Amino acid sequence: MAVSVIAGIPALKETYTQLKTRMDKAVEDFRTNLAAARTGRASVLMLDTVRVPYYGSEMPLNQVAQVHAPEPQLLTVQPYDPGIMADIEKAIRSAGLGLNPQNDGKLIRIPVPPLTEERRKDMVKHLNKILRTTAPRSATSGATAMTPSRKP
Repeated sequence: MAVSVIAGIPALKETYTQLKTRMDKAVEDFRTNLAAARTGRASVLMLDTVRVPYYGSEMPLNQVAQVHAPEPQLLTVQPYDPGIMADIEKAIRSAGLGLNPQNDGKLIRIPVPPLTEERRKDMVKHLNKILRTTAPRSATSGATAMTPSRKP
């Protein structure tokens, strides 16, 4: 019902469209960051932030290698160009994910350690940080003029 009322008022329709777009983007950013968060289970999305130097530019890992999660505690990375194995290893180590890749010459294996109590607490802090950074700061600024104020 509220959407049909808004559709009839041109000024509100534009505000509604802007707010909906911003909130949809915030939700999508939060989902992406949440999926990439390191938990005790391996996920290929954990390596989405890793960028590898390749032919003079920084490329996302998933564009220079195949990333798989064959087991719940293991990620594998198989580069398209075997010559960049060392660069991929270095990029994963320096990404700040707390992962230790192991290179066997053809494949990079990345064991994902199980969560400890300390790591669980760090994960909660990290997820709270993600929530704060992805929430739109001024998404409600256009709506506050329409919100009735309470008198103390």
